[in-house]
Amino acid sequence: MNTYLLIALIVLGVVIGIPLLFILTLLISSLFISKKKEYSKPSKFYTFMMLTAHKFVSWFSGARIKVSGLEKLPKGRFLMVSNHRSNFDPIITYTVLGKYGLAFISKEANFKIPFVGRLITRLCYLPINREDPRKAITAINKSAGLIKSDAVSMLVYPEGTRSKTCELLPFHDAVFKIAQKAQVPVVVITVKNTEKIRSRFFFRKTIIELDILETFPVDFVKENKTVVLGERAKELMLNNLGK
Repeated sequence: MNTYLLIALIVLGVVIGIPLLFILTLLISSLFISKKKEYSKPSKFYTFMMLTAHKFVSWFSGARIKVSGLEKLPKGRFLMVSNHRSNFDPIITYTVLGKYGLAFISKEANFKIPFVGRLITRLCYLPINREDPRKAITAINKSAGLIKSDAVSMLVYPEGTRSKTCELLPFHDAVFKIAQKAQVPVVVITVKNTEKIRSRFFFRKTIIELDILETFPVDFVKENKTVVLGERAKELMLNNLGK
């Protein structure tokens, strides 16, 4: 066999084999996670694995992420709120901010996805039922507890669901109670262009902008009603999004 052909085959095997081995390891290891257990802190192993997986998916999808405002992140735990326009939003956001110990409040359906549901459970993601106020309050209280125990910071989408038109939807201001209960700052961010990834996936690059706009200090969070926090966060997002 030609030496150069052999080298090419070896390189191809490595390029294909390593990602496949990684995915297989992630899937098999997820089987050891209990979906019924509530975890008090995320696993370092699964955090590393999921952060690596998110970075690969972001790169493979063609997303090229530009980040601004990292210097505005507070020291210690926080509640983060963001606009929501695509199913890629959590992937992009975790790719950039997962290393800061970030978990998400996510719809219940995501916890029923094979393998994925187990993995996000182990990372202390929490399900929320938007149609059941009691369950929503439970998710808020659990989120505040995780932040207060220094397990994770939490990200929540105040719109409650993704906007198919990319226009900001009405906010569910109750989510800001998480920060009030945990007595932590609120970090306001936006993501732009994530809705374009799906149509360009792999074949074309998509420039994604993730902007950290402002951090509401603890005193401001404590002294104001949730509706005021929601209005201020929405104002910042609208100004940044240009709408």
